[in-house]
Amino acid sequence: MDLGLKGKKVIMNGGAHGLGLASLKIFAAEGADVAFLSRDADKVKAAVAAIDAAGPGKVHGEQFDMTGNPDGYRDWLAKARDALGGCDIFIHTASSSGQGATGDWQRGLDMDVMGAVHGVEVLTEALAASGSGSIIFMSSTAAVETFIVPQAFNALKAALITYGSQLSQALAAQNIRVNIVSPGAIYYPGGNWEVIKSAVPALYDATLAQMPMGRFGEAEEVAKGIVFMASPACPYMTGAHLVIDGGFTKRVQF
Repeated sequence: MDLGLKGKKVIMNGGAHGLGLASLKIFAAEGADVAFLSRDADKVKAAVAAIDAAGPGKVHGEQFDMTGNPDGYRDWLAKARDALGGCDIFIHTASSSGQGATGDWQRGLDMDVMGAVHGVEVLTEALAASGSGSIIFMSSTAAVETFIVPQAFNALKAALITYGSQLSQALAAQNIRVNIVSPGAIYYPGGNWEVIKSAVPALYDATLAQMPMGRFGEAEEVAKGIVFMASPACPYMTGAHLVIDGGFTKRVQF
């Protein structure tokens, strides 16, 4: 199936590991050009090599820490747009969870919510000029069902779903689609669940015991959903919320 991604310009505010990297590798394999950031220069270098090896698309990776630096982040977004020669797809993956700060309300607001807001504000003009602009916000199943404890991460990821849903209505006339992806518990090297398995094995085991499929998800399984929703192959989907969790959440998905 041709996803129509050849030559498309993808900007992601993350992407050096986990779900982001898995997604960028698929985008590159489909012929898209990508730009991403990471706080860790070594991870950027390794990710650029992995994405380059995945496909023919151009790769622009940069070491940059957006924490507490909204003006610098907006400048990076503009720089990434200019480096690619436009933007067809914006994927918001930045999250306080990657910094072990799920209980930090201010950092969660800055990363999980305002990271999306700044991205939309800077890139909307380019996305509209694309003629088939697409935005993906990464939320979490922690936003839709109680998970572990009440905390900033859960509440702010829920706010992101609301923002994305309402934004889809506002931007539709400009041919910009907005969708949300909420992964469940996904295990990958260097990820949160690898840390939890070692540091809090009881939580890891209890979570695994609730998995109907008997296992954690893999990064590539979520990445395929992200790329499809973002692609021109899915032109009539906007305002949708895709949960990829192996059946972990028990709510009825109306």
